[in-house]
Amino acid sequence: MKRRDFIKTSAAAGAALGLAPVLKSWVPQHNWENYNFGPGPEVKDRLYQGPIPSYDPEDYFGNEPEVQMYTMPGKQQINCFGAGLITYISGDYGAPKVAGESLETTIDKLFRYPLGTKMYIRPNWRHIQKKAGKLDFDDYWKITMDKSIEYGKRVGIRVMISNPDSLEDALPDFVLKKVPLDKLKGEWKGDPSQPRFQHEHYQPRYNDYLIGYFEEMQNLLADKYNGGPELELVDTHLYGFWGEGHAWPYEGHNFASKRDAEAALVKMYEIQNKAWTKVPLCTNVQPDHSGVGTSEIIDRTIRDHNWLRRDTILVDSESIEQLANRPSWCAAFVECAMTHGDAATAKVNAQGHPSGDNVIAHAKDVGANYYSLWSFHSICAENLEAYHKRFPTVLDDLAQNIGYRVRPSFIWHGQDKENKEFLAFGMTNDGIAGVPGVLRLTLFSDDKKVNISGCLDAGYPDVEGVRTAMMYLPDGVKWDSGQLKLKAEVEVKGQRYPVPFSCSEPLNPDGSLTLRRNNR
Repeated sequence: MKRRDFIKTSAAAGAALGLAPVLKSWVPQHNWENYNFGPGPEVKDRLYQGPIPSYDPEDYFGNEPEVQMYTMPGKQQINCFGAGLITYISGDYGAPKVAGESLETTIDKLFRYPLGTKMYIRPNWRHIQKKAGKLDFDDYWKITMDKSIEYGKRVGIRVMISNPDSLEDALPDFVLKKVPLDKLKGEWKGDPSQPRFQHEHYQPRYNDYLIGYFEEMQNLLADKYNGGPELELVDTHLYGFWGEGHAWPYEGHNFASKRDAEAALVKMYEIQNKAWTKVPLCTNVQPDHSGVGTSEIIDRTIRDHNWLRRDTILVDSESIEQLANRPSWCAAFVECAMTHGDAATAKVNAQGHPSGDNVIAHAKDVGANYYSLWSFHSICAENLEAYHKRFPTVLDDLAQNIGYRVRPSFIWHGQDKENKEFLAFGMTNDGIAGVPGVLRLTLFSDDKKVNISGCLDAGYPDVEGVRTAMMYLPDGVKWDSGQLKLKAEVEVKGQRYPVPFSCSEPLNPDGSLTLRRNNR
């Protein structure tokens, strides 16, 4: 929808945000385990997933299938969609700055940092748009997107409407001409050397101009990047500081009522969900400090098969409940700032654990798909390297376990009562999170005479148990001839991405596994 059309329609409806008169307004807190969020992502070409009984009175599959091949867990770092350590290019201060070094060199070093398989950039709105109707990116955005293609490392983004760490307003000037700012109630005291404590804080008024310009910006971004090779995820951009849905530690909000506040957030979320049809959105979970209806946005995020995130992990129990017990097909992104590895910032406790290792261990506890490699307000590759050099163990362990790590643990071969041969794959997940979507398995041969494909149920294999998937073989095909290969892909929002198996057995260059008998 065009900005002018939005404003016209909204005015005609007689309401600033043009919403239906009834909103859900509040989703009471609840336990998340086994909670009904509605059906998960659609599963196409569903494979038969067991059981495979072979004894009377249910011996449908003839003689007992035998394990002919197995795989062992691998420890290699994997770069696949829906998981990884995320190296930050920018957080709250805009472009990274290293004395005596060009911007491109600084960003290139961050891309080359080996533990990071994804990247992240969080610009102010004015950094990507200067005039209505067109995008105009600052250099650090353009360099980041170009290098994402060069290095094969996708990028997560969030565009900030309000950034307390910036002395300039996050909004572009053309928006500020139409949108009043309201001073927040209360005070925020802290270190005066930090920009956030050097100025007063305001929030824009979420009138129809702001929402209209916001929709235009989202559509322009989606026209350029939706479904492209650059983006991994898009953080939902909402009300408040950093776009996280709050203005902590200030009191309340600058809307006329809680109903109006939620109406704005719902509209902003719906605009983004409509625009980003091929890229998952990632919504911040935390208590609704400002009373603007974030519980409704979190609930919609899950029901729309989008994802969750949290900045910091040693926090309220409400957020831990949400992350740790989310549906298995919903990815979680944990953001925590890292120290630089030096004695002044490491904050080593009595047991010898630095604060960085502490938060990493707890990100594992909630089953994170993503974890931030972020040296906070001093972003550079050297700070990441310094921390890893001094405290390698916990970070290396996270790199080998983050997200989902799937493999065919057991491979059975058998014949049913009609002498039709089949293979059954006992799929396991050695990671700490479920599959963030639907896992597709394909059995194929390079000569294309075999090409059998189908999917597991959404979120499987989960981090516990074995999920069986069965495929019948074409007549005359010998499963162990060395010609058959098995590959995996994850399907998210209608897009497919290759998933290398996480096993110690050798893989082919495309991440597939050649089937060979090894259980003798």
